[in-house]
Amino acid sequence: MKKKLASQEQEALIKTIKSRFEKNRNRHKDIEWNAVLTKLKASDEKLWSLNEMERTGGEPDVIGYDKKTGEYIFYDCAAESPAGRRSICYDDEALVARKEHKPKNSAVEMAFDMGIQLLSEDQYRELQQLGNFDTKTSSWIKTPSVIRELGGALFCDRRYNAVFVYQNGADSYYTARGFRGAINL
Repeated sequence: MKKKLASQEQEALIKTIKSRFEKNRNRHKDIEWNAVLTKLKASDEKLWSLNEMERTGGEPDVIGYDKKTGEYIFYDCAAESPAGRRSICYDDEALVARKEHKPKNSAVEMAFDMGIQLLSEDQYRELQQLGNFDTKTSSWIKTPSVIRELGGALFCDRRYNAVFVYQNGADSYYTARGFRGAINL
């Protein structure tokens, strides 16, 4: 299935992203809007993915530019873990293994369906350099396979003006834990 927004939806999303871009110049000091706009208009599928980030409460914004690939980097920049992506376990393996009180979905599967990637620990720490995020919530992050193979998964938050990385069983889920994503375009 081709993932494409209707032209009115595209226009509304671009307007929202432009407004956020202009209000948060500290996130992308040396990046010009017109260059970002050109990239936004060039990829229907990635625009659709950005809309999914927006629709689920992520408030995506440009946080950088990859000189090697020539792509702009978008992260979820909502103050708290996106509301439309909370109360989920880490991945589908954990979801299947859970016998009772299963959550509706998993972070890895949702990210895949949205066409985005979970933030890594390094990306999460990079995001925290741009503001104070997850002061009341927490977010699953990409977990190394050596930890995941043992049944665990990693999540982060910001407390006491510091970023913390924790572990939990991959099948756990909490109303205040979701995930943040990234996409390059």
